[in-house]
Amino acid sequence: MMTSECPRCAHPHHWRWEEAFDKFGFNDGDGLVMTGRVVAALRKGGYRVHAQMWGMHNTVILSIRRGRRQLIPETAEVGYDDPRSYLLEEIVALLDEAFSGGEEVFP
Repeated sequence: MMTSECPRCAHPHHWRWEEAFDKFGFNDGDGLVMTGRVVAALRKGGYRVHAQMWGMHNTVILSIRRGRRQLIPETAEVGYDDPRSYLLEEIVALLDEAFSGGEEVFP
């Protein structure tokens, strides 16, 4: 679990990378939304990523590609299913390593 200090309120927020795939993650989008950090980690790992705000809810990662290959299976109910159950092990390992815990303070 990560802890990030909110740049607006200066309070610590605890979060997990899995919330970037959850319609109701980051306090249903009302909290400190860290989907952009998860997208950046995936892009740094060589993936093409598309995230989108889901109505009045969280910003959710909808697509991860390497080349032309879509790496989120069609059978996954994105926004509801646990991403650990449908993402490739290498993606889970990358995200676990990138967000293994600790603190991050915004500039």
